[in-house]
Parts: sequence; C-alpha cells; structure tokens
Amino acid sequence: MIRIHGEAQSRAMRPLWLLEELGLEYEHVKTSFSSGETRAPAFLKLNPNGHVPVLEDGGLVLWESMAINLYLAAKYGAGGLWPASERARALALQWTFWAMTECEAHALTCLLHRAGLPEAQRDADQADAAEQALQGPLGVLDSHLKGREWLVGDGFDIADLNVAAVLSWTRPGRVDLKSFPGAAAWLKRCTGRPGFKAALAR
Repeated sequence: MIRIHGEAQSRAMRPLWLLEELGLEYEHVKTSFSSGETRAPAFLKLNPNGHVPVLEDGGLVLWESMAINLYLAAKYGAGGLWPASERARALALQWTFWAMTECEAHALTCLLHRAGLPEAQRDADQADAAEQALQGPLGVLDSHLKGREWLVGDGFDIADLNVAAVLSWTRPGRVDLKSFPGAAAWLKRCTGRPGFKAALAR
C-alpha cells in the first residue's frame, strides 16, 4: 500500500493530487509540521530533515515533493501522465525544475505574507517584492503557452501538474495574473480538475 505523510496545506498537496489523478489506492497519514509531529523520533526515521511530504511505497521511503511526483508518474503513469518520448520527459523535468527554482520561493512568500501567517507577522513589502519577482517567470510561462493548452504534450501530464501545484499558491497569495492571460487560463484548467479538488478536500 502506498502511504503519503503530510497534509494538503503543505507541499504534500503535490503527491496527493498526483495520486488522485493516477487513481491509485493510498493511505494518507495526516502529519502536521505546525504541531511538531515532523520532529517526532518516529517521523525523523522516515525523513531526517523533519519535513513533509514523505512517501512509502513498498520498501522505498522517499522525500522531496517533486522527487516523489516524478517517481510516481514514472512508475504508475506510463501512457498517461508520464510522457512517452525521451524528449517529452526531458521537457517535463525542465519545467518541474523551473517551477522550483524560478517560482516556488516567490509564490510561497506571497502566500505567507498575504494569507498564511498571523496578521501581525505579515510583511506587505515582502509580498509585493515577491510578486514583482514573479513577473519574469510568469512572462516566460505565458509566452510558452501561446497557441497551446498544455506545457509539453497534447494533454495534461506531469509537467502541468508539477508546475501548477507550485503556482496554485498564487491564488491564496493574491498574485495578479491579469497581465498573463495564457498562464491564468492554463492554471485554471489545471486546478479545475477533479484530482486537484479531491486532494484539496483532504
């Protein structure tokens, strides 16, 4: 049985969404970083970094959300979410790493300082600076999506899921996407999927 540790209000949302898309049976072990559960000795045996998500699949214990997603897609998503060609797989990796290096930190800062942190701890200047820093990456994404619905292939796949999972934070982070209509429409298509809604409900 596949087991995923974490909660939907964290990076664990990413593999939860993928597992829903794949239609796999799995156990969701709700583990909260805010309550200190990720610092418990039993959890640290799974991930010595003390972070979620953590995947258990047979004898494999795997951490880091995108590593988990790429593994699950490769193992269980052939013919669907995992691209068939070497070229398409390379592009899926490119967009996955791009989301983490170019977008995640800025999207998270907007989320924390506009919604996630207690009001007294929020810094509007930090959020504004992070939104400004996102303008370049969002422009890259918007330009790439001109004339296409999906990032790599003719349908939704792991590249779309991984990038959209990161950029889904722009919604609660109140990032204005009006200047990027292609990216905004693509993100709406991705997060409108039943798999995303099912994972979020957890």
